[in-house]
Amino acid sequence: MKKFTLLAVLAFIGFSFTASAQIQKGNVLMGGDIGNFSLGLNGAKNFTMDLTPKAAWFIKDNVALGAYAKLDLATAKGAGTDVGYGVGALGRYYTGSDVEVLKHGRFFGEATVGLGGFNPSGPGGSTNGLDFSFGPGFAYFITPSIGLETLLKYNGTAGFGSLGYQNKLTLDFGFQIYLPGQSTLNKVKRDVR
Repeated sequence: MKKFTLLAVLAFIGFSFTASAQIQKGNVLMGGDIGNFSLGLNGAKNFTMDLTPKAAWFIKDNVALGAYAKLDLATAKGAGTDVGYGVGALGRYYTGSDVEVLKHGRFFGEATVGLGGFNPSGPGGSTNGLDFSFGPGFAYFITPSIGLETLLKYNGTAGFGSLGYQNKLTLDFGFQIYLPGQSTLNKVKRDVR
C-alpha cells in the first residue's frame, strides 16, 4: 500500500507541471506532423498523406527556430503518383500562459519558408520554387516532455513550372518531443546538489 501511495503522489507531482517548462530557452523540439491522410479501399484505391518532420531549438522562452522537411504523396491505381516536397526554416511562437480549459495546453503560431514544389504525374501543372506556410496551432502536453498538436496551416508554393502558384489549407496532427537543452540540464544538476 505504501508503494502505491508513493507512486500516486509522484504521478500527481509529475502531472501538475505547467507547459512553460517545455518551452524554455535552450530546450529542443523534435517530432512531426501528419495530415491529409486518406486510404481509399474501393474504386481507384487512392492513398494520400502529408508528412512533415521538424526540429527546433528554443532561442528564448516561447520562441523556437529550426528546420522542417515535407513530403506529400497522392497516388491512385492506374493514375500515377503526385509528389510534393519542401525543406526550409521553421519558426514558432507560443502564447504566454497555460490555457484555462486544458491546464497543460498552449496555443502557438507557426511559419515556415524554404524551397519546395508540387509535381503531379497527370495533366495538372507543376510548381517548384519558394515554399511557405503559416497558421495557428494548439499543443496539449500529455507528459512533461511529449505534446500532441493540431495545426491549421495555409501552404503555398510559388515559382517556376507550368503553374506559377499553388496553395492549400491543411489541418495537421502532430507529435512532438520536448527535450531539455544543455543549460536546462545544468540547471537541474545544480538544483539536485
